[in-house]
Formats: sequence, structure tokens, C-alpha cells
Amino acid sequence: MLDLKEISYQPQTGERKIIDNLNLKVHENEIILICGNSGSGKTTLLEIISGLTKPQKGKITWKNKILSSRQRRWFCGVVFQFPERYFIGTTIGKELKIGHRSLREKNIEIVLNKVGLKKINLTQPPEQLSGGQQRRLAVAVQLLRNPSILLLDEPTAGLDYSMRNDVKNLILDLKNKNTIIIVTHEPALFEGIPSRILFLEKGKIKNFMKENHAG
Repeated sequence: MLDLKEISYQPQTGERKIIDNLNLKVHENEIILICGNSGSGKTTLLEIISGLTKPQKGKITWKNKILSSRQRRWFCGVVFQFPERYFIGTTIGKELKIGHRSLREKNIEIVLNKVGLKKINLTQPPEQLSGGQQRRLAVAVQLLRNPSILLLDEPTAGLDYSMRNDVKNLILDLKNKNTIIIVTHEPALFEGIPSRILFLEKGKIKNFMKENHAG
């Protein structure tokens, strides 16, 4: 279980805390959704969980073991908003291999099959994929790292209806096999996926409900 205890974060240049004494538990292989307005602290929370931002207060544990920021950077796979803007590989194959000294072709095949890109041409440039396929590729890049937790920041942002369904179906395929935290300002798009919906406001979790009771 991932356990965040009394997490607080305030930028050096900011007057208010972006994350304020926040507590959160996420069970292994659970999918939760965190929603909130712009500026509520959703992306900052993902950055803290993934070790990219260090909180001034609190601790984060996984299975009762305290994790440092450096450990969490290896522990979590993060797909930030509009991940296709950050592709640097000239081909899909090269994009998948970035950061790996050695990577078996079988591992690539397994992951691509998991994200629904089994028949993709690895010599094709990533920008030639559809928007939904690019999001699937971004998830594949992270899954190759074999993270314990997958963090998705506004995974359907900027996509049309069919591409949004493409991403939603991907998350459904990963359900019960991965611990996933999704942040969004449009929770209705993910109906039927998370076990819980959390509301983040001014750095605090104000409310939560089981997904099947969400309106």
C-alpha cells in the first residue's frame, strides 16, 4: 500500500501551501482518480509522489517502507499531460529504448501488446501515430521501467471523443494489474474505472466517494 502521511509543500516563492497536511492511502493494484480545479495541487501531488518535488513535511511509504525522493523516481512511472510533446526518439523503437542500456525485444513486444500496440511499426516516427496511440506509447515507455505505481496526469487532455475512448480502454486493460493514480478535471470521462474518486481543493482532500456513487 502507498501511504502519504501529513504531506505539505509550499514553493519558496509562494505565499500559500500548494499541498497542505495531506493524507492518502492507495492499495496495491487499485486505481484512484483525483479531480480538482486548476491550481488545486493535482500535478504537484503527482510530482511529490514520483519524487520530482520534495515536500517540506510528511513521509511517503510503500508497504510500510519509507521511500526517499530518489527511490520514488525509480519506483513510479509518470505520464504527464501532453506526453507526446516530449518524445525525442526518431522512431518508436528508439523512443522505447531511451534510458535502457539493454532491452530485450521480447520485453518490448510484451509491453506493446499490453497497451494495444502489438502491430505497430517500430521504425515509424512517433509523430505519425494518432493522438490515442501516442498516449498508449507514452504509457508503454513507462511500463518498460516496470514501475510499482503508474501516475497519469490528465491522460485525455486535447484528445477527441474516439481518442479519449482509446485511452480509457487502455486504462481498463491495465485495471487490477497495476496501481494507478489518475488526475483530471473531468472525472465523468473515467466513469467505471476507479475504485475511488478524491477531490483536491487548496491542497487538501476535501471529499471522496466510491466510483459507483459518483454523479
